[in-house]
Amino acid sequence: MKVTMIGAGYVGLTTGACLADLGYQVRVYDVDKGRIADLRRSQLPIYEPGLDELVTRNVGRGRLSFHDTIDPAVQHVDMVFVTVGTPSLADGGVDLSHVETVARDIARSLAPDTVVVIKSTVEAGTARHITKLIATVRGDDDIKVAANPEFLREGSAIDDFFTADRIVCGADDERSASHLERLYEPLTRRRIPYVKTSTVDAELTKCAANAFLALKIGFINEVADLCESTGGDVLAIAEAIGLDRRIGREFLNAGPGFGGSCFPKDTRSFAATARRLGVAQRLIETLIEANESRKRSLATRILTHLGADSRGKTVAILGTAFKANTDDMREAAALTIVPILQAAGVHIRAHDPKAGDRARPLLPGIVWCDTPFEAAEMADALVVLTEWADYARLDLGRLAKSMRGRMVFDFRNLFDPKAVADAGLSYAGLGRGSPAVSVSGRSAMRGGTANRAEKAAAPV
Repeated sequence: MKVTMIGAGYVGLTTGACLADLGYQVRVYDVDKGRIADLRRSQLPIYEPGLDELVTRNVGRGRLSFHDTIDPAVQHVDMVFVTVGTPSLADGGVDLSHVETVARDIARSLAPDTVVVIKSTVEAGTARHITKLIATVRGDDDIKVAANPEFLREGSAIDDFFTADRIVCGADDERSASHLERLYEPLTRRRIPYVKTSTVDAELTKCAANAFLALKIGFINEVADLCESTGGDVLAIAEAIGLDRRIGREFLNAGPGFGGSCFPKDTRSFAATARRLGVAQRLIETLIEANESRKRSLATRILTHLGADSRGKTVAILGTAFKANTDDMREAAALTIVPILQAAGVHIRAHDPKAGDRARPLLPGIVWCDTPFEAAEMADALVVLTEWADYARLDLGRLAKSMRGRMVFDFRNLFDPKAVADAGLSYAGLGRGSPAVSVSGRSAMRGGTANRAEKAAAPV
């Protein structure tokens, strides 16, 4: 089976490489000729663990190729996947202009039996809309459009593809349904559940799933706030409720709010679709505001510690990506927190093992450092914003010697408060008793909860 991916971004490149590894012939097209030239030189535009090896292996096997001319890329193939960006509109809806442009560009070049599949995240009804658009351009309704939403988590995307919880394929005609079933047969033979449904149901499933997971994050963040007022420990509570199979432990890590390319956009899209149809989604509307408010409130927490004379003080930021194991800066907490600190006159020294190059143009005025210890030099406070596993293993004594101040704001709950205190530092986690644990504070975490840095560092 021959497959073309339109769009060499995160979804298109990762999915294309994975399909090639299953044995298919995969072409990846992108309008950005520079990006295609880089890919031909084995220079990837994104960081995703294991992706460079996967791409190199399948290019070497002759299964994966990169193209900057659209017509040859989509001719004589069985399926064309649309994986272009669908950014948010001002009202929270999805901008379909890139998807529509692709539909117009490929319409006349497609063989009559080609199946077009939308993998980009879109609003319900998009596949049917694009089917009509292609028919208008071609003057024929022989091309059908299916929906196959992606559920890849940045940082674990390759494993998510090959060991997926489920594969959701929406088709409104038998040819499209048959093509999708054949494509994913190597995975369904491994007993990965396959959900065959309509295009509208598939499109709604993606946004509904991400909205629900975002609700779990928003919920545990509010539980963390309650813990700080009651002396509770959110890690112990998350562990206890997560053992309930109806709830599960994943996405119950308190943090500085969700970010990335999916949760913020998909919750806004879900709410916007509902508003357009007159069906209120009050939980999601509240969640969207609470998530943004959380980022601002954590910035305020830092400034409150620094005091009225915060101007001229220095804060070390560890991690700027929206989560670990990715260089994605989209809607990262750092994009809200750092400018608020800078507006108050605070100097920022920052480190991120992978996202520095992407973060630099987005966060001007920062001193970028090669190591966490360099970032901590003469800092009045240190803030952990990304749950990189390497941060959890830092030598806290060495960190303390680098700093001028004593406060560590652990907004990912990576550290054991006792270990931080033993290093001569003060600790402020999220939902771990009082907002700050000082050198003279409690000597151990309540409830026997051990240091859960690795678990907290799991993809969210």
